[in-house]
Amino acid sequence: MELAGLGRFSAVLFDLDGVITPTADLHMQAWAGLFRPLFEAEGVAEYTDADYFHFLDGKPRTAGIGSLLEDRGIAADPAKIDELGEQKNALFLDLLSRGIEPYPASVRFIDALDAAGVPKAVVSSSKNAGQVLTAAGLRDRFPEVVDGARSASLGLPGKPAPDTYAYGAELLGVPSAEALVVEDAVSGVQAGAAGDFAGVIGVDRGAGEAALRSAGATVVVRELDELL
Repeated sequence: MELAGLGRFSAVLFDLDGVITPTADLHMQAWAGLFRPLFEAEGVAEYTDADYFHFLDGKPRTAGIGSLLEDRGIAADPAKIDELGEQKNALFLDLLSRGIEPYPASVRFIDALDAAGVPKAVVSSSKNAGQVLTAAGLRDRFPEVVDGARSASLGLPGKPAPDTYAYGAELLGVPSAEALVVEDAVSGVQAGAAGDFAGVIGVDRGAGEAALRSAGATVVVRELDELL
């Protein structure tokens, strides 16, 4: 298959949150629900949406928590970081239980790939990727899902390293050089740019076009059906 500005490719590797489903919004709410009261109690600078995009978006949960706490000068051992991660996950799952609708434009893009016989996989840092796809009614559209739990069990470094995306291409039986990466997070775009992939589609859900291009996006769109 070929798309304008991207050339030919034979597979597509999708991030999930913020690309296929608006779960990035739920993650933002859950992180805010975790960190705002914590930072207030610690007497440090308040939590903002900028913290989400800089420290948390697209990264493994514990890595993001550790880097944000370090930025605020809050000491935390691995057990405390794990505890905070579980608290955040509980907040997220509560929000997810109310339902989630995928982005219509992203579904149209997925439909076009299916019509063209292009294999695809989801590669997400989230350990809840399967639950999110099920809640969105899309689980059967992706035969391969590389989520945070699967990559951790294999010892694969998370984004911005390219390893999880390379593994996704391997599962599809496609050389990474023939696979497109689709991402909305700066760390995810960096992961695609760091690997030998056919290109990186940046979906601007708030990170900003300039930031996504600077991270290595081949093209940047607001909605994926702009590419059709």
